[in-house]
Amino acid sequence: MAIDGLIQGGFLHAPSRIRYLVFLRDGRAWMSYDRDQESADSSGKPMLHGERQLIYFIGSGHQGRTYLYQQNGQWFEAPINYYSMKKIWDMAPNYGASKTMPAALPVDSNCLHCHTTDVQAALPGARNEYDGPPFRQAGIGCSACHGDPSKHLAEQGRGPIVNPAKLAPARRDSICLQCHLEGNVAIYHAGKSLAQFRAGDNLADYVTYFVRADEESGGGRASSQYEALLQSACKRASGDRLTCTTCHDPHSSPAPADRVSYFRSKCLTCHTGVQMATEHHPEQQDCAVCHMPTRRPVDISHDEATDHNIQRRPSTLRLMDRAESDQLVTVGNVPAGDRELGLAYSQLAEHGDQNAGEKALRFLLQAEKDNGGDIQVHTQLGFLDQMAGDTMDARKEYADALAEDPNDATVMGNLAVLDAQAGRSAEAVNLLQRVVSADPSQMAAGLDLAFIECRIDDKARALEILSRLSRLNPDDPKLYKFVTSGIYGGQRCDLR
Repeated sequence: MAIDGLIQGGFLHAPSRIRYLVFLRDGRAWMSYDRDQESADSSGKPMLHGERQLIYFIGSGHQGRTYLYQQNGQWFEAPINYYSMKKIWDMAPNYGASKTMPAALPVDSNCLHCHTTDVQAALPGARNEYDGPPFRQAGIGCSACHGDPSKHLAEQGRGPIVNPAKLAPARRDSICLQCHLEGNVAIYHAGKSLAQFRAGDNLADYVTYFVRADEESGGGRASSQYEALLQSACKRASGDRLTCTTCHDPHSSPAPADRVSYFRSKCLTCHTGVQMATEHHPEQQDCAVCHMPTRRPVDISHDEATDHNIQRRPSTLRLMDRAESDQLVTVGNVPAGDRELGLAYSQLAEHGDQNAGEKALRFLLQAEKDNGGDIQVHTQLGFLDQMAGDTMDARKEYADALAEDPNDATVMGNLAVLDAQAGRSAEAVNLLQRVVSADPSQMAAGLDLAFIECRIDDKARALEILSRLSRLNPDDPKLYKFVTSGIYGGQRCDLR
């Protein structure tokens, strides 16, 4: 529960001029957010005040804690984290430079998979709404690495249980990689999700991970040590003999006073010989200082990550120095078909990469031709067609996607945009109402709906929708501009 070990405190976030406080009241944990009149006047932003009751936290607390709250039956992450290394409250990763309060971040089962145990399936139509608590056990339990332990426990340790050390290398490594592999893009196979993975499975049967060709050594991400390890001379020489548990005990960590000698002994298991043990820089017993330095990751604030590239002479470049490339390769040389490649490149295309979009279209069309496609393929082809102005083909792809899942919010939202552009306001309203009804956190769909309602002269309905959206995302700049000026998406509709 959020109140367990809660450290009360707060901070002023300078870019947004919002002061966050975390505190206990009446035996419950709360987060408040405020932008006072003076800050509003100086920043040109609206005044802001509100509270969220924090219900659960995820994270061991070793590096930090992320807090969850519930609103309208749905679960969201708080926009701030507690960072244990520096003992401070600050913005959650990627929000440090945000000039407004971040949009509510939905918590889905894939997010929870790596931080909790016995994650529950979301209800149909909303990825972050559950029939009860979203998980049944806090933290990482035995089942994450050993599968269902019930028979093992019932027979007092003699019943069957998954022993990772006895699995084939790919299945053994998958147990760690289910949470310690990130990549630039993760593409789930048709009908699969990370939340379905169980110890003993091959992760490659569920998801394919891609990295940019110039980021094969991790790209500075905090959870990408395996990508870096694959590039190391140690891994290339040892092959499948070297795995995460070669150096790390998943059940315990050495005491701070013993860390240097503990990990040095791991290095000397392979780097044998009297000279290496006694004469190789005897003044520095910590091998990692020279060969596995700590660096600042690009995706987590107030933290450091150990570079697992294990170079003889590591580069002095920080992990934050990263290039951009539109060439994707799979992590670990896992085979990837046209479907996976097309979906991976389409994710780059969504961020404006035109070359990636052309590659995505080519691969996805081939995948659709060979296998008929699935909801992800149809959705992405529809999106690419829509961006290219080919509305007829886009509609066909979206129709095929909705035939597989009539409640897919992304498809309905994209199709509603096409309807609105074609002047089919009634059809657009119907689709957007279904999206917002199923998932009130869909801000773009909600704003689109409010604008169309305003345009068809149902201003009261438009204001009602905007009021509901503001309760979820009270500092959304597009919402604020629409309410105060009537301008949305470059068009105007007076709400008065």
